[in-house]
Amino acid sequence: MYSDRSLATLLRALQNGSDEQDVSRLLGSAMTLLTLLSNPLNITLLTSQLLSAPSIWQHPDGLRTTLRILSIFNSAAIHLISQGKSPEPPTFYPSRSTLSREEWAVAVIKGADEKSPRWRHLCVLAGLLTGLEGRGQGNISRSLRITLESATVKAVNLALQEGEAANEYAANSMAVILSHVFGLLTDGAKLELNHDLLLPILCHAPFFSREGLHSGYFLSTIDADIVQSGRMQFEWTARSTTYMQCQRMATGPLIASLGSLSRLIAFSAENVQDVDLLFTMIKDLTDFTRSLCLQWRQNKLSEIDITEEPTFLSEQTRANTLPLLWRVLQSTMFATVIVLQSLLGRVLRDAKIPAHGAPFMAIQTLENLRNLYFITSRHGANAFSQYTFAYLTAIDILSQYPIQAEAFLREHQPTSTGSIPQHPLDRCHDLYYLNMAEHFTAVLTPEFNEQILIAAATPYLGVGSDPRLLETFEAAHSVMLAVLSAPQNTDLLIRHTHVYVDVLFKVFPQNLSARQFRMAVRTLIRITSPPSLISETEPLLPAILLELVRFRLQSASPNLLPHPVSLDKDSGAPQHTALSEQTVLVLTLIDSLPFLHVDQLEDWLPLTAEALNTIQDATQLQICRKRFWDVLSNGEMDINRSALCVTWWGTRGGRETVLLGREQQQEGPFMSGGLQELSRL
Repeated sequence: MYSDRSLATLLRALQNGSDEQDVSRLLGSAMTLLTLLSNPLNITLLTSQLLSAPSIWQHPDGLRTTLRILSIFNSAAIHLISQGKSPEPPTFYPSRSTLSREEWAVAVIKGADEKSPRWRHLCVLAGLLTGLEGRGQGNISRSLRITLESATVKAVNLALQEGEAANEYAANSMAVILSHVFGLLTDGAKLELNHDLLLPILCHAPFFSREGLHSGYFLSTIDADIVQSGRMQFEWTARSTTYMQCQRMATGPLIASLGSLSRLIAFSAENVQDVDLLFTMIKDLTDFTRSLCLQWRQNKLSEIDITEEPTFLSEQTRANTLPLLWRVLQSTMFATVIVLQSLLGRVLRDAKIPAHGAPFMAIQTLENLRNLYFITSRHGANAFSQYTFAYLTAIDILSQYPIQAEAFLREHQPTSTGSIPQHPLDRCHDLYYLNMAEHFTAVLTPEFNEQILIAAATPYLGVGSDPRLLETFEAAHSVMLAVLSAPQNTDLLIRHTHVYVDVLFKVFPQNLSARQFRMAVRTLIRITSPPSLISETEPLLPAILLELVRFRLQSASPNLLPHPVSLDKDSGAPQHTALSEQTVLVLTLIDSLPFLHVDQLEDWLPLTAEALNTIQDATQLQICRKRFWDVLSNGEMDINRSALCVTWWGTRGGRETVLLGREQQQEGPFMSGGLQELSRL
């Protein structure tokens, strides 16, 4: 009787309540009553009213209202389970329902009737499923679980077929609810969803809806609240309207569940039957990322390079408001990449994709990644494996279509040809272009390589010092080396090698890391040694390059370079070990030995050993010795070079020169096996 009277009071209040505070209080009472009622008809009635009450649904608080209804049934189910595991204390009023879990759940399900739209039924079904089975403890029978799963799938499909998803609020609610319950569905239930109708609303909800990212328009609105707080500093305060809006968006249901929602979108994309939907979807994603990038450019924050933020942004902005914005943008990038990965996986395995579909998908993927690169470059392009897969797979696919690849690279070539752009976003796009273009040099014509790629790299090969552009300088050198290494570019190699070598020695170490310098010299030695065609006209070019390194070694500084250097995995030194300019030059000589002709190798083995002994620092010397031994012993040499190295090491003084130093050796000719003067034998 007590619970019946409370139910009657609650039902009247649900019909009349309008104040948000009243609604919150009523929903709390509803959750309590759901666990107390013992009459199945009353439970069904209360459920039906919660799904249709005007006080709740006439003016909902966005998706928060949807999740509050879902949480009522979720909490009631969890409460029912926890009470069932403990004995009931004797009380005057009942503290729990006397119904079994199965009976209670069936009564709740019956409340999802024709009085409410089908998409609202998901609040009940998903709430029960997450509450009863969310912890994977098998709290219900297999038959009830199957009933809940099939009812959830049926509610989704019927809502889609009856056009309920045309209402953005309903569509967003379906997307959020499915993202919460999707992991609990069996594979068979997941496949029964109508993915052809579901995919468009899943894609629209997080990226385009007002409760989601709204095509990135929130980025441009932030600009109005960025004010100058000092002579050179700007501030975006936590009290500003745009920050509060950004905070509300970040904690909103769509953005908070962006990870699980992106995996749901990816699954739907992998199982959609109409492949045309995939092309529509990736074009929509491209529109979204392009809009996001354009809105970022209209923000004052985009004009500040990451290395300049301590100078131009206030401490409060850097510590409080800016991290929130970058968390939202990073989540956006992760979600987009996960979806792109699924699309490319579909291209690789699905024979239904038309012939023109593969290059189109690859181009759109690279376009999306370019638009998002202002986010990616801040956190590292190799931050997670899905990005690497999407990026390299798109490049591999497009490499099979040279005409389309040339058109794409021509369309996105740097706009500031011959100079370095001033805006950080333009420099960011140049970095993305150079990193990407490096992979296409082998399939492009020599004319295109010279007119487009070398032209794009040239401004970043110069001698102007700018620590902000070190990564871009390295990317430009990589492009240059990739062009010169392409087998069809022999004429370019002859024409550009001498000029590039001159630039290479001018920019190191100010504008080029040790890793990149070593790789550049090693690559040049490899492509100019036999059987390269240039070796026929300039056979001494490898030796000349090494002589330049050896000559530079005479004036090289023994002091450590100012920034840590990431070395090659086979360098013999740990990652991020600080090296001196002198050490880098010696390591460069050692790295080049496996690519020299045998006759030149015989000359350069002792010369390299002598250069090694010019290093005075014991730690740096040990690094070089270890690398020297690795080159001789770990298989980098072919059989002829290895035989020469064995002879030099064992009988021509190589071991003594490398390990002991020339000062340890007794000068003068000795018979093989002869004893030295200081020997006690």
